[in-house]
Amino acid sequence: MFELVKSGGWLMVPILLSSIIAMGIIFERLWTLRPSRIAPKATLSKVWKLIKNNDLDSSRLERLKSGSPLGEILAAGLSNAHSGREIMKESIEEQAGKVIHDLGHYLNALGTIAVVTPLLGLLGTVIGMIDVFTVLMTEGTGNAGVLAGGISKALITTAAGLSVAIPALIFHRFFTRRIDELVVAMEQDAIKLVEVLQGDRSLEGRT
Repeated sequence: MFELVKSGGWLMVPILLSSIIAMGIIFERLWTLRPSRIAPKATLSKVWKLIKNNDLDSSRLERLKSGSPLGEILAAGLSNAHSGREIMKESIEEQAGKVIHDLGHYLNALGTIAVVTPLLGLLGTVIGMIDVFTVLMTEGTGNAGVLAGGISKALITTAAGLSVAIPALIFHRFFTRRIDELVVAMEQDAIKLVEVLQGDRSLEGRT
């Protein structure tokens, strides 16, 4: 591995660093963006039971808020339920904006890696080919070792850049899709809560 990195030239260093960062982000987001952690299915039904039993005090509301991102959104609405539909919806939307921002944490960095690493590989290709043409101009085609080294540098950096960029791009798209799905699920639960507390529908049989 060291010889492979060495033959690829100094541009292998940022490519390898990018791969380490990308792997860290991927594993962190896989753990963080679990649906069971972000929007547990039983959250809304538990909230409704607390409301019906008149057990939703400040301590339970705080536990709901700290339990999950969905809990944060529902707690924001419950805290302002007495202020009417519009205020309740605004507080939910405001908290949802914060939650969505947190869900997308590190994804910009992952997307940047997916874009930059192929360019680093391309730069390595250009530098390698410059070395090849320099040898051709100064020594002709007789120095096969130097020619092979330049071609190797060009090919290795390109392959390394693509090897990092492709999975980074795939996981970036995957996480973006997962966030969209989680946001829709949380939005539906928040809408149900607003309609129930404002007397427009019953939650029975819908959680």
